[in-house]
Amino acid sequence: MTDTDIRTQTRLDGKIAIVTGATQGLGADIARSLAKAGAQVFLVGRGRAAGEAVAAEIGPVATFVETDITDDGAIDACIKQVIQRFGRLDLLVNNACSYDDQGLASSRAQWLSTLNVNLVSAAIFTQKAAERMTRGGVVINLGSTGGKFGADGRAIYPASKAAIIQVTKNFAVTLAPLGVRVLSVSPAWTWSPAVERMSGGSTAVADAVGAHFHPLGRVGRGEEIGRVIAFAASEEASWMTGSDLSVDGGFSILGPDQGISPRTWFDRLANGDADKGG
Repeated sequence: MTDTDIRTQTRLDGKIAIVTGATQGLGADIARSLAKAGAQVFLVGRGRAAGEAVAAEIGPVATFVETDITDDGAIDACIKQVIQRFGRLDLLVNNACSYDDQGLASSRAQWLSTLNVNLVSAAIFTQKAAERMTRGGVVINLGSTGGKFGADGRAIYPASKAAIIQVTKNFAVTLAPLGVRVLSVSPAWTWSPAVERMSGGSTAVADAVGAHFHPLGRVGRGEEIGRVIAFAASEEASWMTGSDLSVDGGFSILGPDQGISPRTWFDRLANGDADKGG
């Protein structure tokens, strides 16, 4: 392998991709990353004005398809439009997500509605997309560090993410004989509309708070998640399936002690500042 080969950028030239929940935030960033890698990207979501604005920003390789992913007929129509235009489908990114979650106090309606978006719709979209994929197709599900750890005041969102990581493994086994790979990508805190609101629009504030929980000292950026998804979808990852890729700045390697030694915590207690964290 030459130095030029080693430096080759991940490319998805000629690949046709669908990204759900792509009208804003992480979904839009994923779509941008796939387009930069050479893919033709279909942005799926609700909110025509926002979706068309993102597609226009990305350029002619992007198309917005207004789709309610909780409606099987709408999923069918979306996939049909892609196949009619390009005759193939190579990549599905299940990113669409609902955050309606009040933990133990959540109602049955909240449970059913959120799981329908985060888990069931991703499973059904995968089922229908896989039928149209040829060998080499890839499905990538968005997991989360939230699906790996306990958290006060939350229940539905983490349950859905834990389930999507498990479903990824099951579908990877099922679709492997067809030559279709299935992976999940699990971010930690990432700059998004929600983090933007909580930080008052300041990435510096978000990074300062995130530094306590991410060894790399900040929150993630959507394009960093997008680049990993582009890699996972490429031939460079052709021997990977069923895996969960942690793209979390080191969040998942820490325990409740935040990676700080017991001696440091006891020294802080002696100095009256044990509650200051990392």
